[in-house]
Amino acid sequence: MNSLQAIFLGIIQGLTEFIPVSSSGHLVIAQSFLNIKEDQILFNVILHIGTLIPIFIVFKQDIKDMILFKKEKRKEIIYILLAIIPTGIIGVLFEDFFAELFSNSYLTALMLILTGLILYITEKIESGTKEVEDLKFWQPFLVGLAQAGAIIPGISRSGTTIAASLFQGLNREAAARFSFLMSVPVIGGAGLLQFLNVLEKGSFELEIKIVILGFLAASISGYLAIKILLKVLAEKKLNYFSYYCWILAILVILLNLLK
Repeated sequence: MNSLQAIFLGIIQGLTEFIPVSSSGHLVIAQSFLNIKEDQILFNVILHIGTLIPIFIVFKQDIKDMILFKKEKRKEIIYILLAIIPTGIIGVLFEDFFAELFSNSYLTALMLILTGLILYITEKIESGTKEVEDLKFWQPFLVGLAQAGAIIPGISRSGTTIAASLFQGLNREAAARFSFLMSVPVIGGAGLLQFLNVLEKGSFELEIKIVILGFLAASISGYLAIKILLKVLAEKKLNYFSYYCWILAILVILLNLLK
């Protein structure tokens, strides 16, 4: 992997982590057609960790209040913890199975079609008026199940969690904020586990320069993507991303058939 490829993949990761078109799916597709074979899982984790930076920037006040365990944030903290349980359990139990999926661009294309369908249906429902603290204790768990499904490449984490939150009656701003904040422990935890696995195997083959360039590209583009998604949500145009997912899926299938 060279510097330009690292920057390109970082930009893809940052934009697609928050724009609901599946970051993992785009990385699988890009790495497949760029013929990048080395350290795919490790590099993907580095890029995902890079996308944590813009969350801390955009939602710094929410995160600060949670760290200080302020009274008005305590229920939301509990709900975030409830939401990450399914992802943690499924991710740990089926880690090897999901890792193998990252080399299957056909499956990724099919999951992109599913993501597009989820986004299209979501935009057809009326927005609720609830805040996160208005949810019943079991509802964040359902949002967590949606996030767990996004371990599969091609399923958008932000898309499915925002959709699940809206179906629980949250307003659009609350749904987006909950989706972003619940991603912090998931992305951070997954990154830590993968990094520990790499250290145990002693197979860190990426150059430091490649790591830094990918990390920075993911962070900067991720910040732009958050701003874009918040605007799109407010304008009720999520269905635009449905068409993108479907077109990309068809292109991937056609290109694979022609290879």
